[in-house]
Amino acid sequence: MLRPVAVRDVAAKGGRVLFVGTKRQAADPVAEAAKRCAQYYMNNRWLGGTLTNWRTVSNSIARLRELEQIVETGGEGRNKKELLTLQREKDKLELSLGGIKDMGSIPDIMFVIDTNKEAIAIQEARKLNIPVIAILDTNCNPDGITYPIPGNDDAARAIQTYCDLIADAVLDGLAAGASASGVDLGASEAPVEPMLREASAPAAEAEAAPAGAEGAAEELLASDDASANTEALDAVETEKATG
Repeated sequence: MLRPVAVRDVAAKGGRVLFVGTKRQAADPVAEAAKRCAQYYMNNRWLGGTLTNWRTVSNSIARLRELEQIVETGGEGRNKKELLTLQREKDKLELSLGGIKDMGSIPDIMFVIDTNKEAIAIQEARKLNIPVIAILDTNCNPDGITYPIPGNDDAARAIQTYCDLIADAVLDGLAAGASASGVDLGASEAPVEPMLREASAPAAEAEAAPAGAEGAAEELLASDDASANTEALDAVETEKATG
């Protein structure tokens, strides 16, 4: 089973993994796999300078967030034409940068489908010394690929499998990182809220009461009845004595 150790190690250290696949059959698997493991992706078109000119890309991401806020608040007095223009600008930026808008900085490792189509992305990664994992078909050049993986980069099912396995490696790394930092992964299962704990305490005490408690209550009621009978007899005797 393909489970790249490099991806797992990066994720365990809290690093960023960027999935890249802009060809039609790779777009959906790349996005789904990245989202499943809380990582980042480029699946529409690689914008030149995405990595090497990150400052400019960051400005575009800031503009995207500004547009999102404007659209969410209803436009703040803008007319329909202005809102339509802003919505189109937002959609265009979301399509190009939506998968990396939360990345914060350049990735620590990059996973690529089809090295021929993503040649610019690989060149930028090499320039910044970012390790590259790539699926290499028979028509691909392995030069510059840090971790080459021979495989079919055209078949949709094969691409889905590769993306899922990389995502699984990321999830394994995140779990390993959490475990190494002392986080109890099972501690969050079936948590008991303090208020629920306090509310359940009286019930627990009642259940823990001794089995003879019910008998003691019956004895107390019986003693009350006996006292009442004694008082009634005393009253009769008093009437006889005075009569």
